[in-house]
Amino acid sequence: MKSLLNKVNRITFLFLLFCTTTLFSQVKLVSWNIQNFGKSKSEIEINFIANTLKNYDIIAIQEVVAGYGGAQAVAKLADELNRKGSKWDYVISDPTSSSAYKTERYAFIWKTANLKKIGRAWLEKKYHLEIDREPFYCTFEYKKNKFTVVNFHAITKSKQPETEIKYFKFLPGEYPNLNLIFAGDFNCPQSHTVFIPLRKMGYQSILVNQKTSLKQEIKKGKYLASEYDNMFYNTAKINRIDKGIISFYKNFGSLKEARMISDHIPIWFEFSLN
Repeated sequence: MKSLLNKVNRITFLFLLFCTTTLFSQVKLVSWNIQNFGKSKSEIEINFIANTLKNYDIIAIQEVVAGYGGAQAVAKLADELNRKGSKWDYVISDPTSSSAYKTERYAFIWKTANLKKIGRAWLEKKYHLEIDREPFYCTFEYKKNKFTVVNFHAITKSKQPETEIKYFKFLPGEYPNLNLIFAGDFNCPQSHTVFIPLRKMGYQSILVNQKTSLKQEIKKGKYLASEYDNMFYNTAKINRIDKGIISFYKNFGSLKEARMISDHIPIWFEFSLN
């Protein structure tokens, strides 16, 4: 009798596990502004970055160097990730079209076991004149559900990033058939009024009052400086399971050493698709 009950309990557990994984498809997306990601990054640093990001499904990178070395650094990172137990693929944007500010590239790297890239990734076309480093879009399919990550790096705070972020309110209308997730370095806190139009459309930030850039030096035990990096998702189409930051700087003896990797920390979002 006892063995029968144990067998029934095991079957029940496996059934519930199957239902959970089938009905609630989960994706882990991480976004990181990796400062000057290019030939200046050593093999040791790229290996550290790979170890930091290997447990996520999709990696969105900002600040890939536009000139020689940027695309090569992304390829090296993907190759390093491939050595750590999973198969990864990647796509790199053309240089952003900005003439007034620093042009860069974006990159996506993803695990191919469960994720499939749909179509070609593209830089924003309509608002490329209004947004200095126009966002980079890539659509993925996960267990028959599709979503599009919008990878973005705003102009610096001193140049008033809200003057270009204000155009984001038009993007859901430009792509009505896409499930958009805005991810990246906005150089602007989620509490800014520029995000109100997106909120009225049902978008929500994953982080609130969470600083994500590194100070130059530790002050009063504080390592983080500003609330810049975030993700915004449509609550009607996406269920938030978890979110957070990766405090990679704790692996270094000083902020100066940590800043050799980046002056921003990675942020992550685990979600399921309706």
